[in-house]
Amino acid sequence: MTIDSSWIEPGYEGPWGPQTLPYGVFSRAGRRPSVFTRVGATALDLDAAFRVLAPEHAPLFGQESLNTFMASGRGTWEAVRARLTEWVTDPAFAKVLRPHLYPLSSLRATLPIQVADWVDFYGSIDHARIMASIFRPGQPSLPPAWPHMPMGYHGRAGTVIVSGEDIPRPDGQRLAVGEERPRYGPSRKLDIEAEIGFVVGAGSERNEPIPPERLADHIFGVVLVNDWSARDIQSFESVPLGPFLGKSFATSISEWVTPLAAFTHAWCEPPVRLEPLQAYLGDAATERGLDIAVEVRVNDSIIARPPYSTMYWTPGQMLAHVTGNGASARTGDLLGSGTISGPVRHQRGSLMELTENGVVPVHLDDGSTRTFLEDGDEIVFRADAPGPRGTRIGIGDVVGRVVPSTSMPEELSATASVARA
Repeated sequence: MTIDSSWIEPGYEGPWGPQTLPYGVFSRAGRRPSVFTRVGATALDLDAAFRVLAPEHAPLFGQESLNTFMASGRGTWEAVRARLTEWVTDPAFAKVLRPHLYPLSSLRATLPIQVADWVDFYGSIDHARIMASIFRPGQPSLPPAWPHMPMGYHGRAGTVIVSGEDIPRPDGQRLAVGEERPRYGPSRKLDIEAEIGFVVGAGSERNEPIPPERLADHIFGVVLVNDWSARDIQSFESVPLGPFLGKSFATSISEWVTPLAAFTHAWCEPPVRLEPLQAYLGDAATERGLDIAVEVRVNDSIIARPPYSTMYWTPGQMLAHVTGNGASARTGDLLGSGTISGPVRHQRGSLMELTENGVVPVHLDDGSTRTFLEDGDEIVFRADAPGPRGTRIGIGDVVGRVVPSTSMPEELSATASVARA
């Protein structure tokens, strides 16, 4: 493998070399958070680096989120990336930058962006068909609108959290099979959803739709997403308006935002269109998807490898659809792809699909099985993509551990509900 090397970690050939250069927000002992990038397992403090070497850009990085930098626009993103690439590959900069390098293990991650709006799509045709077979057996496999537009819903931006935070089991109303009244208590069908998220950097004005070909002018970067889902709460509440409390309790994103500019070698053709596209969704012959490989682990057992390359709706089409009715895009908007699932079982990005709603358990390496998540389970998503000259582009891990509900015991909750009835 031939790759650009860095004096920061000579000989490093993993996905976090100079071909990636992501951005994250971290704090270290006694210091407030600021923006960092990384090479290997070493982080560079960009606040300090730019104050020394390029003070005109320094105000972008002494911040507790990436939003100021993201709002500066594509020209600045490209200029900063060019400088960082030069700094980390040219040994002439080692002396001045070495004092501003830190082991990743010495830093504490914070949420890298201030999330403006969180929009979750339903972009995988395989996921849509599998979910239809579970929830609507015998009915059409796709909703009527699905082949014509990227379907989605608006989530809750305030509960988007950074990788590593624990996930308390959510409470809600569930209607069990054979029961006439719902119960309130901890979800018994806590699930995961492996997704890719696209972060808006430069926003847009109202009534100014963004066509797919302008994706790179507005999307700053990519994160990995775990859109935690309480399936029993979701299934009861979703008729007729769709997901609400079964989704809004937590959405985890990676601590690193990988610039869209890093994915030059990862673009690929999307699946064949089922229907002709409306003009605002671009040209099917030129619209592009991304070849991103995702890995899903439960307690260090690999249970799925969902391929993002199979996603039907592309990032450009998602952004075009969000703004196609005249809605504006804002710095910090997060667009989720929806669950990534491929055509075969081991490519399914949720336990709901892998276990067919709890019917076929998943076997873990320790001999245990899962239908849905248990308290204490740790879930890790990993992802990377093709880079230049045989390299891989890093996308930050998403880690979350399930902890017990903080509510009153379920049997007391059910008793109280009956007493009030």
